[in-house]
Amino acid sequence: MFWGLSSALDLYDEYLKAFNLPDDADAEVEGQPAEINILICGGADPRHVIKTMAKRYTHGRKPKLNIYLLDACVEIVARNMLLLGLALEPPESFSLVCKTHLFMDIYGNSLMRPSSHHYMAAKGLTLLRMICDEDLRQRLAPIFNIDAFKYRERDGLEMAFNYWRHPEQVFDIQRCWEHRVRVLLGPRYDHRQGAFDWDLSMTLKDREGQQICSQEYRYWRECGVAFVFPEYEHCKPNKTLAAGLSRNGRTYVHRGYVGDIQTGPFCGFGLRSSEERMHHSQHGENDYRATDVTERNLLELFHELQTQSTYEHDTTISRRYGTTQLLMTPLLSYNECDVTEGQQNYDKPWIPVPDVQIHFMSILDILELKKGTRWQDHFDIAFVAYNYYTYLSKEFFGALRERALFVMETKLLTVERKEQVQKFETNIKDLCKEAGLKPCINYQAINAKNMILKYKKTLGGEGDEKSPEEESNELDDEESNEMGLYITEIQEVQPEEIKIKQQIELNEEQPEGTSNGPIDFQDHETEKKVEDIQD
Repeated sequence: MFWGLSSALDLYDEYLKAFNLPDDADAEVEGQPAEINILICGGADPRHVIKTMAKRYTHGRKPKLNIYLLDACVEIVARNMLLLGLALEPPESFSLVCKTHLFMDIYGNSLMRPSSHHYMAAKGLTLLRMICDEDLRQRLAPIFNIDAFKYRERDGLEMAFNYWRHPEQVFDIQRCWEHRVRVLLGPRYDHRQGAFDWDLSMTLKDREGQQICSQEYRYWRECGVAFVFPEYEHCKPNKTLAAGLSRNGRTYVHRGYVGDIQTGPFCGFGLRSSEERMHHSQHGENDYRATDVTERNLLELFHELQTQSTYEHDTTISRRYGTTQLLMTPLLSYNECDVTEGQQNYDKPWIPVPDVQIHFMSILDILELKKGTRWQDHFDIAFVAYNYYTYLSKEFFGALRERALFVMETKLLTVERKEQVQKFETNIKDLCKEAGLKPCINYQAINAKNMILKYKKTLGGEGDEKSPEEESNELDDEESNEMGLYITEIQEVQPEEIKIKQQIELNEEQPEGTSNGPIDFQDHETEKKVEDIQD
């Protein structure tokens, strides 16, 4: 719920590769739009937005990008605003490493450092002023567009930002986490370490989760702290993980923690890296944890956002803790009385990203997309999370333009049974086929585990290249036709001999005295064949 289960994508680059479009500023392609509208439905975190913006400098052709974020929970929207604000924090506020560790703290830890807690409270105040003051928002973060929000959603954002700030509003996430784990495991709770190892070793490591190390996964399953470094102490509750906030007089009530407790926040940035050395393992033990890969990838993305240049990683930053057993000390108690005392204000203008606009959509827009009553022929790229599959319909695909890319997240990185994962993937493929979409790659020929499925909508369906699956099916048909002709030729040669054999067997089976006489052959050639068969 609070993070996605697929790796971060440069969605514009995926669009270019899907349609084989040239990435040259001087190249003019007929039908290529001057603006690209991107829909991220249920992304749960801003990983795709951050990577798409960070890699923008690598493209020769840079059309304007309108990114539409749609999430059904207002607390997730507030959390996305906070994480995007942190990613675009100016360099004078934090060093690159400090920003990365701060992002990891807020993104994936149920308990975080006091400094991270102070930033969350201070930035919450800035975001609260931004949604209430249009001039301030235009000065600090002109990249944001919140015009689609209803008053109810603005009130929900105001409650979330205030809840982060007030120290008297205690969020006992440790108790909420333990309750969720007890309910999930039931009688297996006393043997939960074995259940955690089973989910990792037998399920996730077989489904593209090889980078996740046992120690970090088991520690996260136990207490919710995913990204651990020896020099940090995690003692403050991460209030951005609270859901269902509602005002109750001067206090707030909520539903506790209702997010993921089985996979973890390792998928977005911690499974893939451009450096192969980060993925080295020996005897099933990784040199680097998913935490270290996440740190390296975020350093690269934040560097590219700040400098618009290629990142060269300092290998001394990444520590090889994959095979190291860190001493996990008991979690400290916390005291929030010092939150508002002398906290720093983070109200400087954000890093500018030219020709990129982030639009936050209303929660009600998901129903309009499903019914097809709005947003028709509007989006060039659409990403949909696996838990938003129920909102897909034939009318939903009407929101895609004539040339559009559709990316669907699968259940691969869940711990559900293999049959359920395959059934879900089959349902996606059938739905896309009914909607007239073509696969970007031949999923039938490639026996691989798919974290995402990519389909494309082509120009009217006429004159476009055939999809890989259609070409494969045509080749199969040609092979079967050739085999059918071969069999037919054999059958045309054999009937005469088979008929003669049947007549001989029939004559041998008849009892003595009942024979109908010798077989009358029409020519000497047939008689010779009979003699050869009898021999």
